[in-house]
Amino acid sequence: MLDPEAVDARGPAAVVDPPVTATIGGDGRLNRGGVSWAVFQGGRDPFIILVTIYIFMPYVAGTLVGDPVQGQAVISRWDQYIGWTVMLTAPFLGASIDKLGPRKGWLALTVALMVPAIAAMWFARPGGWMSLTTVLALGAFARVLFIYTEVLHNSLLVRAAGMGGAHKASGLALSLGNLFSVGALAFTAWAFALPGKVDWGFVPAQPLFGLDPATHEPERVVALMAAGLLALGTIPLLLFTPDAPRTGIPALRAFREGAAELGRMIRTVGQQRDAAVYLGARMFFVDGMNAILIYAGVLAVGVMKWGALEMLAYGVLLSIFAVLGGYVARWLDGALGPKRALQIEIAFSMAALLAILGMAPDRIVFFWAYDAAAHAPLWSGPVFRTLPDWIYVGLGFVSAIFITAQYASSRTMLVRLTPAAQSGAFFGVFALSGVATAWLAPTLVNLGTEITRTQQGGLATILALLGVGLVGLFFVRGGGRLEEAGA
Repeated sequence: MLDPEAVDARGPAAVVDPPVTATIGGDGRLNRGGVSWAVFQGGRDPFIILVTIYIFMPYVAGTLVGDPVQGQAVISRWDQYIGWTVMLTAPFLGASIDKLGPRKGWLALTVALMVPAIAAMWFARPGGWMSLTTVLALGAFARVLFIYTEVLHNSLLVRAAGMGGAHKASGLALSLGNLFSVGALAFTAWAFALPGKVDWGFVPAQPLFGLDPATHEPERVVALMAAGLLALGTIPLLLFTPDAPRTGIPALRAFREGAAELGRMIRTVGQQRDAAVYLGARMFFVDGMNAILIYAGVLAVGVMKWGALEMLAYGVLLSIFAVLGGYVARWLDGALGPKRALQIEIAFSMAALLAILGMAPDRIVFFWAYDAAAHAPLWSGPVFRTLPDWIYVGLGFVSAIFITAQYASSRTMLVRLTPAAQSGAFFGVFALSGVATAWLAPTLVNLGTEITRTQQGGLATILALLGVGLVGLFFVRGGGRLEEAGA
């Protein structure tokens, strides 16, 4: 599945003190603390999948704004605000977190602010009392807090699962995030979007709970679902996951010392030429990848004229196919090394995005006209009945697989370039590199959309970000196959 942690730029992960972690777990088995840590991600990720990517924000662009082109411009403008806020705050939280001591109280506070903000978006109905500005402000507020939950959650991993079980808890968390998100999408389709549109025995005749499609309640209800899943997923973590001990350092002092620590991490990375060049290139290509994820739904609604049911089906299919990305990355990393793997993954993502920009209901990849009236539907189902629909879905599969693979190969690449004794500093800056340019992709998308007055023109600017990152990798030495590195 597309990694929702990658959709929003993250702050540096905490550098955990080895003598403390050595006393917590370490035998590789997951107890209830490790499982509870993973469950939190399962409850948190549907917010990104349901609200940010596939259902709610495309609904905002297409229905509340009323013009998908203007909707993309408005959303990208607010995404700039999110990027600037994250850039200025999340790195200091990540660098300060070990000095703050216990994290579960901070995490509980962040979730307590997120849940009502997400749930309140249910009231974003056409002609309702909630203004568009209020809806977007709530979404931005929740997105920024989402970043903070990632920093706090990630910092508890080793305490939850031990050094020996950390990889198991991390993998379980990603799997649960995938499971909860796909389950939520599938349930939304079965309970709210399909009723009244298909005559299938296993589908209710009318939307459950009396939801009214005329007021877009099936699209708006995903906000309530995301808020509820987040709240439920937080409870086990707060009850069973071990917390960090108290440090006795006041919060302001912790942030002040964290800023100094952040500076030391950056200086440490600067002493390693190839790692520094790689992290610089990654700032560009990861920002471009994130932008593809964020704006793909808005583009599909505006250009392909898809509705909520199509977006639900699209989200389920892409989430399933994206799982292949991890296997693709593992194969490419082993066969070619992570550097070549990343170059291939970025190149395929660029090619898929370019082809997507050439799609429309009456056009296939720029050059082939398609008259739906002259062709029989490919099948009698409720969605994706034309050839352009299926080609667009197929291009989405390519993007999902290679974007997911890129996230995996990126971590492997840094491991190859990083001195083992300095891994904490390097992975702190690795996370920072996803923050430093978080504002750039939304700015370019907004600028391109405003200038060309098309959605395609806005997303075409993402090709430049991916291209800069791809070229930057050619200046990095190392990252080949292990046998080559040891030769």
